[in-house]
Amino acid sequence: MSSTSSPILTEFSGRSGEILERLNKLYPALIDLSLDRLVRLLNNLGNPERHMPPIIHVAGTNGKGSTCAFLRAIGEEAGLKVHVSTSPHLVDVTERFRIAGQLVSEEELSETLIEIERVNQQQPITVFEVLTAAAFVLFAKHPADLAIIEVGLGGRFDATNIITPMISVITSVSMDHEAFLGDNLAKIATEKAGIIKENIPIIVDQQAPEALTVIKETAISLNAPYFIKDQEWSVTPTANQLIYKDAKGCLELPLPSLLGQHQFRNAGLAIAALRNSNLPISVQAYQGIAKAVWPARLQQLHGKLTELVSHDSEIWLDGGHNPDAGKILAQLIQDKWQDKPLHLIIGMKDNKNVREYLAPLIPLSASIQAVVEPDQHLAMPISEIIKASDNYAISGGTVKEALSTLNKQSRSSAIRILICGSLYLAGSVLRQDQ
Repeated sequence: MSSTSSPILTEFSGRSGEILERLNKLYPALIDLSLDRLVRLLNNLGNPERHMPPIIHVAGTNGKGSTCAFLRAIGEEAGLKVHVSTSPHLVDVTERFRIAGQLVSEEELSETLIEIERVNQQQPITVFEVLTAAAFVLFAKHPADLAIIEVGLGGRFDATNIITPMISVITSVSMDHEAFLGDNLAKIATEKAGIIKENIPIIVDQQAPEALTVIKETAISLNAPYFIKDQEWSVTPTANQLIYKDAKGCLELPLPSLLGQHQFRNAGLAIAALRNSNLPISVQAYQGIAKAVWPARLQQLHGKLTELVSHDSEIWLDGGHNPDAGKILAQLIQDKWQDKPLHLIIGMKDNKNVREYLAPLIPLSASIQAVVEPDQHLAMPISEIIKASDNYAISGGTVKEALSTLNKQSRSSAIRILICGSLYLAGSVLRQDQ
């Protein structure tokens, strides 16, 4: 996919936001399957994508951001300077660009966007293409040892697929964005496999058979060496360690810092990618998986929102939004969260499969409240969420209102609250929690 651009002002702020909103008017289509506009823009910018540090390119349905977080944590533990480009942002657009360990400043990002706007000369361009070009300009400008680039949507026609990486990664592939990627797993896998390049190694998570077949056939056709979980590499958790194995040997590592069994696989993808690179990564550096940080992925909140509930209650935030994300959450709840009642506060992006997302969660929750925040981008109406839950969910209004309701109902007893269903909701929650 070429782009995901926002038609609303609330997604961007500050000087950078003003520039992006101007650019958004040049081509306000939400999704467009073409790389031609970005190729033209990058040519006029002097092709910065050809002057970046060695690149790891990460595609997939679930786990892209977490895998990027593990890659960064290991790289920085090894003493490397690491650039990272991810999407979407949750609170501020600067979150998308980490330059040699630090988020880009608003000033430098604004200057970069002004230059891109000047060079573009009012020609059609989407916001995601502009942001991708900005990442390449910034990463080419600042020296580093590694650049980690997360795919925005799909792979084959995603704006990031202009690059030539040293390693490609495909995380778990499942049903999502069917209107743009295809209505079955094989079609979606074909789009994800579009990041595979000739002779470039590809690291692959465990997949459904139909997805794995597509990925392997694509790799073989391009003579790209492939390294698949439980075939060329494996990860096995114990009570307090993660055991990683491949042809080069065995690593005994601390457990990943990010919660959930799926994070064992994401950490393994990062380890496998770096083990198959030429970067100077010591064995000790792989312990960096215990230091990875990734907001809104089973993140416990400790800010202002916690003042609305009893002091011994917990509030957690997760931005997963498709059926597989619901299954992952359900597994974590069954494995780790049986000690106190769990109450869900859920808001979703319109057109998501809320019924299948909720199905494994309903039996595990003491209550579900559906919410919409005033600044929540493309929010699904509360009534649709309630309908998809077969009326198990009730209207919670906003997150703050739902939290107040839970606090009154619990009468100060300890409960666990999970706010979930959308990265856009997560962004709104993080702003309120500051």
